[in-house]
Amino acid sequence: MRGKPSKKILLAAVLSVASTLSAAEQVIETPAFWLESGQNSIKAAARLKANNGFAKNVILFVGDGMGVSTITAARILEGQSRPNNRGGEENSLSFEIAPYVALAKTYSANQQTPDSAPTMSAIITGVKTNDGELSVGMQVARQEKNAEVVNTYKVKTLLEQAEEHGLSTGVVSTARLTHATPAACYAHTSERDWESDAQIPAGAGVKDIARQLLDFGYGNGLEVALGGGRSMFLPNSTPDQEDSDKFGGRKDGLDLTQRWLTQYPKSAYVFNKAGFDAVDPQQTEHLLGLFERSHMEYEHDRLGDKAGEPSLTEMTEKAIDMLSKNKKGYVLMVESGRIDHAHHAGNAYRALTETVALSDAVRKALEKTNPKDTLIVVTADHSHTFTIAGYPQRGNPIMGLVKQPGEAGFAKDSNGLPYATLGYANGPGYRGGNGRPGLSPVDTAHPDFLQEAAVPLGSETHGAEDVPIFAFGPQSHLFHGVQEQSYIYQVMAHALRFKAGR
Repeated sequence: MRGKPSKKILLAAVLSVASTLSAAEQVIETPAFWLESGQNSIKAAARLKANNGFAKNVILFVGDGMGVSTITAARILEGQSRPNNRGGEENSLSFEIAPYVALAKTYSANQQTPDSAPTMSAIITGVKTNDGELSVGMQVARQEKNAEVVNTYKVKTLLEQAEEHGLSTGVVSTARLTHATPAACYAHTSERDWESDAQIPAGAGVKDIARQLLDFGYGNGLEVALGGGRSMFLPNSTPDQEDSDKFGGRKDGLDLTQRWLTQYPKSAYVFNKAGFDAVDPQQTEHLLGLFERSHMEYEHDRLGDKAGEPSLTEMTEKAIDMLSKNKKGYVLMVESGRIDHAHHAGNAYRALTETVALSDAVRKALEKTNPKDTLIVVTADHSHTFTIAGYPQRGNPIMGLVKQPGEAGFAKDSNGLPYATLGYANGPGYRGGNGRPGLSPVDTAHPDFLQEAAVPLGSETHGAEDVPIFAFGPQSHLFHGVQEQSYIYQVMAHALRFKAGR
């Protein structure tokens, strides 16, 4: 159909990148090589045609804390893990081949540098709000206890609209399902930390976030909810299924996992990999998976988990299989939540491997969907103070110390000490005081190594710069230039033919 890119066109763009990579691995990069590479990219771009059709499905991927420097370093790390790679720099993550890219301004209604609550609220409702608040207007004061005030200013999410229009919906995260990013999809509250009733202060009439997931009052409710946060759903008298010496966290006695099973016909609740694998998407209408008491394991540590956990890719695939049964379509939000947590810890290795895992999940979604009817958006809620510095030679290990082209040893700082390529502007990796230590005998590529930080903080902070938006499918061409973060919602709603806020 005229105006709609075919899989062949998208494949041509992919092959253009792939041919550049292949050539980089096999030939000397002469001026002719680079000129030809550029011409191939021009030809691929010229073949792109805007898909002006509307979307049946929308999949939103959010890399929590995935700023530009994180994407760059993850791209190089993934590339350097492949045999015969030129150096890693020329690699591309799965979503970097998107035909349309834009930038989003991430400030919240009251802060230059935001947290995940207002940023995800902007993405999923089209309305910017205050830090710490979920899917309510900025008129609500943080920790407002009056439910009437919160309900007066709550703003409808894309998932709530989707359910009203008869579509299916799902939320997938490697963080707690009650954490800010996934919670913004279904909950309305003045405090992101009110995840269970145990966190809500006396006298507050606002429902806790876990309870709101079950009380999602639109359509058939969420069809898929997969992530961590089991303690927020279980009573404090109930032993945890994976760690029997630990208990749930709820004080009200409610077992929301059992309520899920009684509330929805043909439903399933799972807490481990075996149970997850046994779920038949064709026979299950509602699936709740809670794979950890708190956040799920980092991808690097996942295979060592006692009960076993599915990967982000596996959860994405299962969610698509379940939701795609609805002929009217679906809206799915997938979050790689632990990119953010690793950055806060000053641990670049885990942040980057989480980003690569997100890339794998996006690749699976691209394989399982049709670009003619599925809009796929990949973005971040905010950035971090993560830096790539120095003048390392091409192919220098991204996790290593800086070694400049033509130099036999490592580059030195003003005190004659080597330094790493990756670092943070602040965080727990500060090694100041009487002067920074030498890193020559240190394995900076070790998964547990904390990159150096310039300012000492117990937890590294978010960054305030713009974050990228990558888009495939119907109406993806509307992502262009530098936009307010709330614009992401507008494009998704427009692609689904929803009226904003209705």
